[in-house]
Amino acid sequence: MIYLGIDWAERHHDACVMDEAGGVLATSRVPEGVDGVAKLHEMASSFAEEPSEVVVGIETDRGLLVEALLTTGYRVYAINPMAASRYRDRHAVAGAKSDPGDAKVLADLVRTDRHNHREVAGDSTLAEAIKVLTRAHQRLVWTRGRQTNQLRSTLREYYPGALGVFTDLHSPDALAVLAVAPTPELGRRLSVSKVRRVLARAGRQRNLDRRSQEIVQGLRAPQLEAPGIVAEAFGATVVSTVAIVSTMNVEVTRLQTELASRFEGHPDAEILTSLPGLGRVLGARVLAEFGDDPTRYADARARRNYAGMAPITRASGTRRVVLARVARNKCLADAMYLWAFSSLQASPGARKFYDRQRAAGKTHHQALRALGNRWVGILHGCLAHRSTYDEDVAWASRQENAA
Repeated sequence: MIYLGIDWAERHHDACVMDEAGGVLATSRVPEGVDGVAKLHEMASSFAEEPSEVVVGIETDRGLLVEALLTTGYRVYAINPMAASRYRDRHAVAGAKSDPGDAKVLADLVRTDRHNHREVAGDSTLAEAIKVLTRAHQRLVWTRGRQTNQLRSTLREYYPGALGVFTDLHSPDALAVLAVAPTPELGRRLSVSKVRRVLARAGRQRNLDRRSQEIVQGLRAPQLEAPGIVAEAFGATVVSTVAIVSTMNVEVTRLQTELASRFEGHPDAEILTSLPGLGRVLGARVLAEFGDDPTRYADARARRNYAGMAPITRASGTRRVVLARVARNKCLADAMYLWAFSSLQASPGARKFYDRQRAAGKTHHQALRALGNRWVGILHGCLAHRSTYDEDVAWASRQENAA
C-alpha cells in the first residue's frame, strides 16, 4: 500500500506519496485539470501496481478531482480540515504550516489513522445529481429568506401598514400589491376592484373579494408615515427588492420541479416518501445528504452520528455534560429538524414521543432533535430491509416501554 496526501487548491495541488513505514517516496506540485490528474496517476503508478493499493487523503469529498480519483479506483478518504489541523499539531508545535507540509500530514494521517475516518462513499450518479439540485434549491430558499427579511426591515421604516396586511412577504399576493403600491400614499389610493385584478393576475383563485377587502382596509388604516420624498425613496428600493424576490420565486419553483422529477426516479424514493413528514422535496434532501451507498453506514448509530442529531457527552471525573453536536452536516441537520417538526402532525407515534420528551423537561428544540435522532434509526431500518414505513412497527417498542 502507498499513501497519497493531496493539499488541493483552486489552481494547483501539492502531493506527497508515502510508504507503509512513513518514508516519503515523492513530492510534487501539480496543476489543476487533466494534466494534474495525469501527473498524480504517474506518481502513484511508480510505486503501486493496482489502483486499490493507493490510499488518498484529501480535505474534500466532492469535486472533479475527487471524482477522477474515485473513478480510477483509488481509496479516497475525505479528512475534515479541523481534524487535519489537529493532526498537524502532533508533528509541529511551533505553528509552522505550508502546502507541501499539509500534503505530507494528510498522507501520514491516512497511513496511521484512516480507520478513524470515513472513506468517500460510492453514491450513485443519480444521488449526486439530486444532491446538486437539493443544495442549490436550499441555498436559493435561504437567499430568498434574506431578501425577504431585508424587505420586511425596509417596510418597517416607512410602511407599517403593509406589514399588518401581509405576514408572508414572499407570497404572490404581497409581491403583486407591493409592486403597484410601494408607498403608503399609493396604497391608500388602491380600490377593491384594482386589488382584485392584481391578485387574480398573481394567481389567486379563491376568496378574491374577501382578501381584496382586507388588503384595502389594512392599507387605508391610520399609520405612522415618513415624509413624502423619503417614502418615495424607500418605495423605489422596495420595487427593486420585490422584483428580486419575484424572480427567486420563479427559480425556486423551477428547481423544485426538476428536483422532484429526479427524486421520483430513484429506487429509494418510495421508501423515503412513505415516512411521515417526508414529501418529495424534503425526502430528496434527506436522500441527497445521507447518500445511497448501502455500505456507507455500518449501523443505525453510524447514520445517527453522521446526521448530527445524536448528542455528544463530555465527561471528566465527576463532571458529565451532554451537548448537541456542533460539527455536523448543516444541510442534513436542517432537513432532519424540518422532518421532525413536520412528522408531529402526521405520525401519532412521533407526537407521543415528542410529548414525553417535553414532559421530561426538554425544550422544544431538544425534543425535536431527539425525535429526529429516532427518525434516523427508523429510516435506517427501512432502507436496510427495503421496506416501506409501518407506524405500528416503528413505534411498537416505544409504546410498550411507555406503558
